[in-house]
Amino acid sequence: MTDARRFQLDELVIRPGTYFNPQTEILVVVDDSPEVDHELFETEDFESTDWVLVSDETPVDEDKRDDLLEQFRVSYEPADEESLAGEDDDEDEEDELEPDDLELEHE
Repeated sequence: MTDARRFQLDELVIRPGTYFNPQTEILVVVDDSPEVDHELFETEDFESTDWVLVSDETPVDEDKRDDLLEQFRVSYEPADEESLAGEDDDEDEEDELEPDDLELEHE
């Protein structure tokens, strides 16, 4: 079972990985491996908070992306469901009486 690690947007943009926001249904892939010629950006005044759109295309292997999402879905079990399942098991065990116990009560 995997515990879902949660990140704020400002945290995830500096850490390579694949992130999904269930509320907005947006998948973000952070890849720090490409090398960009910095001379391209020296001619313009860019702020450290500016982002430049390189392309509208998404260079993501869709099959690999779907595999990663499926692996997460299979391995992730929300804590609430797990704790509820555990509570139900305990209650059932306490309520059930063994046949020997039933005979002792009637005697």
